[in-house]
Amino acid sequence: MTTASASPSTNSWSAFRTWLTQPLVMGAMVIGYVALSILILISLDRTSLWYPAANICAFPLFVLSPIIVLLSPLPARLKLTIMLALIVVVTPIIGLTNTTYLELAIQISIFAGLALGLNIVVGFAGLLDLGYIAFFAVGAYLWAMFTSPAPTIFQINGWLVPDWAFFIFLIIGVVLAGIVGIMLGLPVLRLRGDYLAIVTLGFGEMIKIIARNADQPANLTNGAQGLHGIGRPPLPGFAVDFTNGLSGLFSIPLSNPETVARQLMFYFLGIGILFIVILVARRLEDSAIGRAWTAIREDETAAIAMGVPLVRMKLMAFASGASFAGAIGVLFAAKQTFIDPKSFELMQSITILAMVIVGGIGGIRGVLLGAIVVTLLDLHILKNLSLQLNALRNVNFVIPIIDYPIRNWPSQLEPSKYQPFVFGLILVIMMIFRPAGLLPEPRRKMELMEARGEDSGDDDDTDMPAPAAPKRQPAPSGD
Repeated sequence: MTTASASPSTNSWSAFRTWLTQPLVMGAMVIGYVALSILILISLDRTSLWYPAANICAFPLFVLSPIIVLLSPLPARLKLTIMLALIVVVTPIIGLTNTTYLELAIQISIFAGLALGLNIVVGFAGLLDLGYIAFFAVGAYLWAMFTSPAPTIFQINGWLVPDWAFFIFLIIGVVLAGIVGIMLGLPVLRLRGDYLAIVTLGFGEMIKIIARNADQPANLTNGAQGLHGIGRPPLPGFAVDFTNGLSGLFSIPLSNPETVARQLMFYFLGIGILFIVILVARRLEDSAIGRAWTAIREDETAAIAMGVPLVRMKLMAFASGASFAGAIGVLFAAKQTFIDPKSFELMQSITILAMVIVGGIGGIRGVLLGAIVVTLLDLHILKNLSLQLNALRNVNFVIPIIDYPIRNWPSQLEPSKYQPFVFGLILVIMMIFRPAGLLPEPRRKMELMEARGEDSGDDDDTDMPAPAAPKRQPAPSGD
């Protein structure tokens, strides 16, 4: 009786799941999600008391829509069309309504590029690098020293370059950061694990100290005062007219069209560089070089036995990851127009590493998702939580159930001040419940599943030597 009564409900649930997973249904749900996220975002009332809280939910829903489309079962051409429309058309229009969204999109593209570069070193080759921000600093200071009006030897001797040289310096930044990456890789070729992490951490601190103290005897970096007035790439002549035309078409008032046009320029520059980084990373992953990095990550001894050139591959991993950071550093300096040694703290390297781990180490789509999530958490969610608390304080809001006035909330508990704590908590939770990341790379997911299966077998068997046999099997073939 029980089996017979349960059978119809089980069959109905199976039929519903089968219908739900059909490509047409999934495609309609994805398109509906994208349309709904756009509608919610543009319908927000910025004068509302609860605008920061609504903004916390609305903007992440929209930013995650390209990832949702990418993972959907839609045809490849349709996915590409929707993603291009979201990135190239919809995001700039929404950015005109609120330039904060455009700024967040630029930051996401910058950090996503950095995370993909670090993923080559950490995810592809398995080399733990805690000083990755140093390569970012190399690119940033390269452009800043040659364009800043600060009293450096470049300004005194008339070595400053025009703004149009920005695109040339992007290439120079790639080459210079790659050379610095090789310089880092040479002394640490025999190191791995914790020792490699300590050395790369020290390298990152060395670059920061050099930037802070390279103002004497010859002023190269202007020391702790930093470099201001850094040059920006020239704004195309049509940019302002295009921005005004776009705002007029959608009836969006703009107080300073030139500033918004410059933001749009940096947005498209960031997206363009990110696209190149993704393309190169994908090519490297599917190439013989990527397979060699995978072999090194899994077992260096076996890789050497199979003929993998360990020295060359490790140096190539450091150089490839560093070159991405160098180009993005040039873009970052041009956008910020001011940098100093505090812009390249150890916490920045930890943040980028957190993006790789949260998204899924070794996978390109996972790292992009991790960069989006961590950047939104840092620059959007925590910030808007603090803004919401301040807005409630201004109206003397009282929580109804517990009768607690928000104005008594201690300033020491502002959410925006707890970024390191939140990051640490997220990493702990991820390692416990989702060690492969939010969107794990398939190979790594299989490895973790296999490891869990071996652990469960160890719990059941009392004979200890049995699980060790598979680990000794590759040795005779390597010999």
